Amino acid sequence: MSQISPQKTPISSSPSPNTHFLTKLASWLHAFWKFSRPHTVVGTTLSIFGLSLIAIATPSTVPPIPATDLGLPPVVAILLTLLACLGGNVYIVGLNQLEDVEIDRINKPQLPLASGEFSRRQGWVIVAIAGLMAIAIALTQGRFLTATVGLSLLIGTAYSLPPMRLKRFPFWASLCIFSVRGVIVNLGLFLHIQDKLGASPYIPPTVWTLTLFILVFTWAIALLKDIPDLEGDRLYQISTFALRLGQRTVFRLTRGVLTLCYVAMMVAGLAIPTLNPWIMILTHGLALLALWLQSRRVDFADKSTVTRFYQFIWKLFFLEYLMFPLACFLRS
Repeated sequence: MSQISPQKTPISSSPSPNTHFLTKLASWLHAFWKFSRPHTVVGTTLSIFGLSLIAIATPSTVPPIPATDLGLPPVVAILLTLLACLGGNVYIVGLNQLEDVEIDRINKPQLPLASGEFSRRQGWVIVAIAGLMAIAIALTQGRFLTATVGLSLLIGTAYSLPPMRLKRFPFWASLCIFSVRGVIVNLGLFLHIQDKLGASPYIPPTVWTLTLFILVFTWAIALLKDIPDLEGDRLYQISTFALRLGQRTVFRLTRGVLTLCYVAMMVAGLAIPTLNPWIMILTHGLALLALWLQSRRVDFADKSTVTRFYQFIWKLFFLEYLMFPLACFLRS
């Protein structure tokens, strides 16, 4: 006697609409993260929190009242500051990518515009929204943040956009980068945070010291960043110090400049009474040792080793906004 087994309903293997949406969203967010240039986002975030900690640790900036002039707690004001600066960050790096699509297809093919993950229209929409968000938030938070964000966006625009497109010229390109990261961000944000803590505008020796260090350090980064990108820069006639002087010369120059930076910070730890000398000497001495050990691994015949060294220098940049506030706190 034959038996006919009941026919099972096949289970659909196609993804559900929700799964498809989540997959697309995750893909877009990953592309946006690359578009925002993560190392610059981390640097911006740490600089804000580092400067906030220095302001809190500085006796003259202890607020008489625990609220801002807008009735917001200082922590909320700092978070709004972070949002404004991150918006400005995305605007600047996004604008640069929009103008460098062809160059990035050679130098940085993993970036979303160069790889085709984002269209140019998508890129412009993101840049426009980020810039408007940065300005809108800054205007609600006072003169110092407005000036900081406004100047940063203005310089970032002149760096990338024709007719100025200052990135074509080594001196002006370097000046744009270290003036924003070194001077405008540190001094402007510190004054803004002071204002939100209820203190009178005043820049103490510690902040001047940090600003000078970051100014020179960022100049070294500006020189170093072009070493892995010789091929695309040469093809599209972007003049850089790496093309003019050679990779090895610029590499040795930047390593020497960074060495002087760390030695100067160790001396500053002994000279400035509001800094913990042992923390300054120990942390900066270890960073200097790591710098030289990592530099020995660079092989100019292997572009990836140069790129890794450049990324390592950014990590040292991040660390400064942790080491320096620690020296301020443990001394105060």
